[in-house]
Amino acid sequence: MTAPTAPRNSINWFKYAAPARFYPLAGRAVVWFSVLAVLLGALGLFIGFAVAPTDAQQGDAYRIIFLHVPTAWLSMVIYVAMAFWAGVGLVFNTRLASMMARALAPTGALMTFLALWTGALWGKPTWGTWWVWDARLTSELILLFLYLGFLALHASIDDERRADRATAVLALVGVVNVPIIYFSVQWWNTLHQGASVSLTSAPSIATPMLAGMLISSAAVWCYCIAVVLARVRLIMLERERHASWVQRELQGHGASPLESSPSSPPPGAPT
Repeated sequence: MTAPTAPRNSINWFKYAAPARFYPLAGRAVVWFSVLAVLLGALGLFIGFAVAPTDAQQGDAYRIIFLHVPTAWLSMVIYVAMAFWAGVGLVFNTRLASMMARALAPTGALMTFLALWTGALWGKPTWGTWWVWDARLTSELILLFLYLGFLALHASIDDERRADRATAVLALVGVVNVPIIYFSVQWWNTLHQGASVSLTSAPSIATPMLAGMLISSAAVWCYCIAVVLARVRLIMLERERHASWVQRELQGHGASPLESSPSSPPPGAPT
């Protein structure tokens, strides 16, 4: 009796765990997500600034939500994704997972910075101050420090694999801050307003406002995916520069092959 075999038309996603196979897939995805980011961004801004009505209490100052809310959401989502890939790389010792975590960190830091800055722009006309040590604002600021700490720690360790392990521990420890950010307005009496969109209740904002915010969020999602995939491709070329597939890729684009640094393992050496 023979063992059952997988259907021929099934997709083996595990084969893309190899950098050589993931690299071209990521390149194609960058193009599609970049186009979607531009189209959705233009549509979201049009709805947000030309279609959505003026808020009765906040006036036109509320329109900052079309950038503030998406970046705030993504700042938390990206950190969870970064911690996930860092944990996968730590447990299973997979190179691509650690590369993904490293590629996510700068974009997550950017989203967190934009969330804090746009929140300050919103807070001045709404609260009368640029900054307060509110629970959500403070925990979001801690999130920015975690991203910067991840990047600084990785850059301070010369050995890439040791840097991956050290930053993975930091990312996994810091993930506890994400639920604190999300539930801070429920756990403490904070100045920050509660969520306008919830899975358990109807939206508390007008339909055009909601549509503009969701479309803008989708645009920011696509932008982040495109940027992270483009960055991980560069990290692959840097860290796999001794591999034959990188040399072929560079020669195929007319670039000169990268020379391995003295600290780089020779071709065929275990990593």
